[in-house]
Amino acid sequence: MKEIALGILASMFFAVTFILNRSMELAGGSWMWSASLRFLFMVPFLLIIVLIRRNMKQVLIQMKKHPIQWFSWSFVGFVLFYAPLTYAASYGAGWLVAGTWQITIVAGILVAPLFYSTVQTTRGPIKKRHRIQTRALLISTIILAGVILIQWQKASDLSWNEVFIGILPVLLASFAYPLGNRKIMEICDGRLDTFQRVFGMTVASLPFWIATCLFAIPNVGLPSSGQVIQSFIVAVCSGVIATTLFFIATDRVRRNQSKLASVEATQSTQVLFVLAGEGIFLSSPLPNTIAWIGMMLIITGIILHSFRVKKMNRLPVEVVK
Repeated sequence: MKEIALGILASMFFAVTFILNRSMELAGGSWMWSASLRFLFMVPFLLIIVLIRRNMKQVLIQMKKHPIQWFSWSFVGFVLFYAPLTYAASYGAGWLVAGTWQITIVAGILVAPLFYSTVQTTRGPIKKRHRIQTRALLISTIILAGVILIQWQKASDLSWNEVFIGILPVLLASFAYPLGNRKIMEICDGRLDTFQRVFGMTVASLPFWIATCLFAIPNVGLPSSGQVIQSFIVAVCSGVIATTLFFIATDRVRRNQSKLASVEATQSTQVLFVLAGEGIFLSSPLPNTIAWIGMMLIITGIILHSFRVKKMNRLPVEVVK
């Protein structure tokens, strides 16, 4: 239950990303600066935290042991996650991007067979492939149905170009984020805490963000002061606070795929926060009746996931299906 609460709290801070990315785009800012500045601003904050906790040595040791894996999966988990999101914000409203992003609650369940866990048997430890959690998938599908109903309110106002460019990049991001996150957790295997892991992934993804900046300067010019300030807010709220809270929650349940799916499903609440934020700050219209039904489905799904996690806490892992 604590992990569910952490996931919802993280979603509130994650919502800042969708609202401000759309705000920066409407003000004429380039998606390349929105994406790269967030991670460049994250580095000093995470560096200070890791240094204060005196945990830098362990990060360097782990990254030195598996450099290729760190750079490749950090690229998947951070670059292929955030660059498509900011690009999509250039062509679609925040609610569209945030709503499509909720595909990740199903994506997180579907990527489970790509991972293994060590199981003790009479013949010794063996690796067992994770299964797709059908019950968790069913509950997440209810949440996804709620997201679709919310999208329905404004779908008729979209052109096919907006749908195509605003949705496909987000589909890529929705699979990349849980895949990269879980792969790095698998590599670390509990040897690094959440701050160390986020810092390591951020550093490993820096070459791409620096290259993006170098490409942006001659092509779109330097960012405006407003974009720099808003990117800084996104870096603190979403990059540091939200990412850390979400990674703490997923790290606590990393050995149980059903609980992990439930925590990842809390990201669906981002749509509620984005709708509220865009209504307040960007003067978006209030949801209609169908959208309110969608919100109720999302809340219902989160409650069902919470009860499921509570029930699983009283059962051995083998019983959970």
